Amino acid sequence: MNINLKNTAQRANNETLIDDGFVLLVIDNNQKQTQKIIREVDSSYVQFHFCLKGNSSFIFNNGRYSIELKNEHSLLLYNPQRDLPLNVDVEAKSVVVSLIMSIKKLHQLFSEEAGYISFLSGENQDKKYYQDGLIKPAMLMVLNQIVGFGLNESIKKLYYKGKAYELLSLFFNRSDESAIEACPFLVDEENVIKIRKAKDIVIARMAEPPGLQELADEIGLSLKKLKEGFKQIYGDSVYSFLFDYKMEYARKMLETGDHNVNEVGLKIGYSTASHFIAGFKKKYGTTPKKYLMSLG
Repeated sequence: MNINLKNTAQRANNETLIDDGFVLLVIDNNQKQTQKIIREVDSSYVQFHFCLKGNSSFIFNNGRYSIELKNEHSLLLYNPQRDLPLNVDVEAKSVVVSLIMSIKKLHQLFSEEAGYISFLSGENQDKKYYQDGLIKPAMLMVLNQIVGFGLNESIKKLYYKGKAYELLSLFFNRSDESAIEACPFLVDEENVIKIRKAKDIVIARMAEPPGLQELADEIGLSLKKLKEGFKQIYGDSVYSFLFDYKMEYARKMLETGDHNVNEVGLKIGYSTASHFIAGFKKKYGTTPKKYLMSLG
């Protein structure tokens, strides 16, 4: 498998070799136009794609056929009969996380339980397999942790490795009974949808986010359910999640070179540059100016 990408916004992508035959790819298209990702992937690989934000289209047969990957949906692709090159159009402001793993390695992971994964079972192992579906709340939490990585660069590969395997295990988890037992909130899909709406609201209004009670009223949940549900799905409190999102948004704005520190701070809701600088340093351990200097 060729691990070199051809695309229109290389810096927006983050590719990590997790193990032999296992690659994690993060496509964060913060551009104003659709980004095309092309790579060679042969028939011995299984592809897992997760759209964390926005929409994407996977194109096959020289453009004659496509599969849409919608917001907070996943797509599994496997065809042992022919190569499935990765040819995906990632819309503006969209985020896709992909796991690409050799079928051999996947067999090694699940050799004792291959029977319950239908495309690994004996009668199906030579058949193509496509599956799409809604991303489970527990998986959303891991995906947000992958995209929002803010730890020291020296442990990035180790961190991604742990999260990639965690994501894979959650994808193949046959039953969520234990998770439901631990958190009855997740039984009600309607509540999960409301929590996702809350996340969208605070992101859309990040410069002036609503208070927690106002947010709870707007999505139609009690304050307690909003707090508990948000923590369960996104792994953090509403405002901690929003802080991380704002800092990452600010970092990307700074990298474009089109905005100064004051402009970026105002964009994400800081009335003074000093408050923004303090927040940025808390998140990344350095000031915005020093961060930009480190980019060369």
